[in-house]
Formats: sequence, structure tokens, C-alpha cells
Amino acid sequence: MEHTKCLIIGSGPAGYTAAIYASRANLSPIEYSGMQPGGQLTQTTEVENFPGYPQGVDGNQMMMDLLEQAQRFGTDIRSGEIVKVDFSKAPYVCTADDGTEIEADTVIIATGASAKYLGLDDERKYNGQGVSACATCDGFFYRKKTVAVVGGGDTACEDALYLAGLCKKVYLIVRKPFLRASQVMQQRVKDNENIEILFEHNTLGLYGENGVEGAHLVKRKGEADEEMVDIDIDGFFLAIGHKPNTDIFKDWLDMDETGYLKKIDGTPKTKIPGVFVAGDCADPVYRQAISAAGSGCQAAIEAERFLLNR
Repeated sequence: MEHTKCLIIGSGPAGYTAAIYASRANLSPIEYSGMQPGGQLTQTTEVENFPGYPQGVDGNQMMMDLLEQAQRFGTDIRSGEIVKVDFSKAPYVCTADDGTEIEADTVIIATGASAKYLGLDDERKYNGQGVSACATCDGFFYRKKTVAVVGGGDTACEDALYLAGLCKKVYLIVRKPFLRASQVMQQRVKDNENIEILFEHNTLGLYGENGVEGAHLVKRKGEADEEMVDIDIDGFFLAIGHKPNTDIFKDWLDMDETGYLKKIDGTPKTKIPGVFVAGDCADPVYRQAISAAGSGCQAAIEAERFLLNR
């Protein structure tokens, strides 16, 4: 069994930043990058809102920059994922998918969250070419264009309102005959002249030559008055929620009803001493690269302090 002062589970801005800080503090961290090395940003063509890249940067390139920086200070970055943890006593034992067992004095969880998709083949086909699950990340690219947002909850309404401030027109595609959002959010959407709500509509597919140019919809699916509808759009935004990648921790750590890990008093600490959280797996609100990176820094500093005070 291997032993490390600090094990980082997951990569992305949170995991890599935690690795940079932990390695510079001579913790010699081991980091497992997970099933999607680099996290959600590797599915984004260009990132324009991360400080230090005035001309923007490709999401994959940005993650490679962070990875190389972590390796420069000595982080042992490994492919694969941690599939089992035992937090019953310290040091904590974590098992990788290849059977490797690692004994860790501290653990930083940075497993992120995965956006929920409709499951259409076209979502993969046009990923990065008009399909996005982050309006605040990619909305800037659709200024004065027409886009669609899928969803009927608060997140969908927030995204629609944000995009309505940038775009010429926003369709809000809602499969039910009503919005699930709070009353104040519903009213704001209904009052916005740039937003058209399409109740009882389901998306069947997308079309376009060099990116999304439109969506095939069905209105009142399965009813006698079912109707096929096409809309011309330049962007297609998913706002039907995220699923935090936290299943392996459910027996050990506190979570909310969705699965986001709970922090103690706004710190990266969990109820288990020496186990810390960073990034989107514990952030249902902001879900931005810069906030994830900041939380990775905090988690590594707390891990260092924990070891010094132990």
C-alpha cells in the first residue's frame, strides 16, 4: 500500500490548483485525474473569462497549462479514478480503478459535477459548435444572435434572462405547460420581451452545416394535436441541472438532496478531519472555473495547516 501526505481526487481547475499549492507546500501530492481529465472545460472550445488570458484560451489548452504547472512542482498525476474510499479512520484508504490502494493523511475531493443532457446524438455532434451547458461561460459568443434554453426551473430562467441581455432573441423550451421556477423568476422571464416561452415542447434534434442552425421540436407530444415545430437558432443551451460526481462518498460525507458535498462554515472542511472539498462537487451555485480554482487553493492550504497542527 502506498502512502501520501495528500491525495487529490479529480482534476479540473479545482484539482490542479490544489495540486499546485499542495506540491509547493512539500506535501508531495498524488492526484487521480478521473474519467474526464481536466473536467468540464475540456468540452469548451474557448474560455474568455478566466483571468490571465486576455485573448481567451482553448479549454483543453488551459487545463494542460494547469496540469504542467502542477507537475512542475512535483505532483504525481495519474490517469484513472478513485472508485472506493474508507474514511473510518486516519490515515484514509482510497482504492483506484486498477486496484491500487493509497493511504492518505489528507484527502482533497475535486470530482466536479456533470451537466445533464437530453441524450440526443446531436448534442454530442454539435458539442462546442452551438451546444453548451453553461450560459455564463459561452453566452458572450452569441451576442445579437438567437438562442434556445432548455429547462423550466430557476437555473433555466436565470440563464434565459442572462442571455436575453446579450442575444437578439431567446427561446425557452419547456416540456411542461408551466414553469417550475420561483414566482419572481417566472415573472421576470414573462416580462422580458426578448424571451419567448415554448410550453409543452420537446427537442427532437438539432440541425446545421457548420454548427447549430436550428432545432427540431415537437409540441404536445403524444396528444391528438401533436405538432412538429422547427426554430432557427445559433446556440442551444442546456439548463436541466447538474449531477455532482460524489456517489462514492455518500456513506461518509454529508450531502444535500442533489448530492453536492456540504462544507463546514463555508470552509473546504468536511465533518471528517483531514478530508476537504473543492470545486463544483461542493458548489451548486457558481460553477465557474475561477471559483473552482480558488476553492482548490483553499483546500490545499487547509490540508497543509491540518498536517502542521496534527
